[in-house]
Amino acid sequence: MHILHVVGARPNFMKAAPVVRALQQYRTVTQTLVHTGQHYDANMSDVFFQQLKIPAPDVNLAVGSGSHAKQTAEIMSRFEPVVLQSRPDLVLVYGDVNSTAAAALVCAKLLIKVGHVEAGLRSFDRTMPEEINRLVTDQLSDLLFTPSQDGNQNLAREGIAADKVHLVGNVMIDTLVELLPAAIRAGKDGFTGRYALVTLHRPSNVDDPRTLKRILESLLAVNDDLAIIFPVHPRTRQRIAEFGLKVDQLRLLNPLPYIEFLAHQRLATVVITDSGGIQEETTYLQVPCLTLRENTERPITMTEGTNVLIGHDMKKLRNELEKILSGKAKKGSVPPLWDGHASERIADLLVRNLS
Repeated sequence: MHILHVVGARPNFMKAAPVVRALQQYRTVTQTLVHTGQHYDANMSDVFFQQLKIPAPDVNLAVGSGSHAKQTAEIMSRFEPVVLQSRPDLVLVYGDVNSTAAAALVCAKLLIKVGHVEAGLRSFDRTMPEEINRLVTDQLSDLLFTPSQDGNQNLAREGIAADKVHLVGNVMIDTLVELLPAAIRAGKDGFTGRYALVTLHRPSNVDDPRTLKRILESLLAVNDDLAIIFPVHPRTRQRIAEFGLKVDQLRLLNPLPYIEFLAHQRLATVVITDSGGIQEETTYLQVPCLTLRENTERPITMTEGTNVLIGHDMKKLRNELEKILSGKAKKGSVPPLWDGHASERIADLLVRNLS
């Protein structure tokens, strides 16, 4: 049995790693790892293969950046010959990036089975490119592995046959559980005191100079009470420089490898982010999370976890920070099946369905 994995961006690596390891336990399974090269910065990709103990990619499509249409088309044209040559029994795609939708489209037209890890998530906001990728990929997939019950409900509402859908839990948490001991040993670079860990990368937050300025000013306003640690995404750093924004008082870092980021995340007073995966990680770690988005495709992090949606309401951000600093942070619990074994359940289902 031959399973081909497609990864292209930082979150994919963290999701694929435990599934690759789980499938290695089956002697009947051979695996191929294809890296589309959608993220090509060394801090954003290469180091993850090292830390997550993923084998070096068998194929690197080296696509790089570009518009959504250009990048998706380039992935499709470079991926098709790989699939035609290797003819896998199933292609596993992860998450909601362009690489995921592009690979699913190629496989559907070549009649190659597709499995989608992290299926069923919905923000119900089609202005988000990721939402389009999720909708397209789920319609084309033969096996859909959901992280939480709301994913099953979304897919049922969209007419996906129930026998294709499997609630397995969250593979991102598998990686967190695996690497948490290393993060504990790593510490946080000797930084002491209370701090907020910040990540920003979404166009809605960083591409508009007024929006980005308001966010940064709100962070600077609390910097006296709460130090700001800000690993800056390359896109965000470019916009800060382009817009001439003042960030001297914030502790700006280069993008952190996963273990180092996790070390900072687990000890943060609060995490302020626009990332989807970090909403899940903070819920597991029981760290307060304030999300600078109007919606989330991971509502379970709000209903059961520690996440609060802020949108672009900077007054709400300040109010929520005051609650956290006064010891009144939102309490949460860890959702069902977020136990570090989702990848094993996926591997078992793949072997049973493809044998």
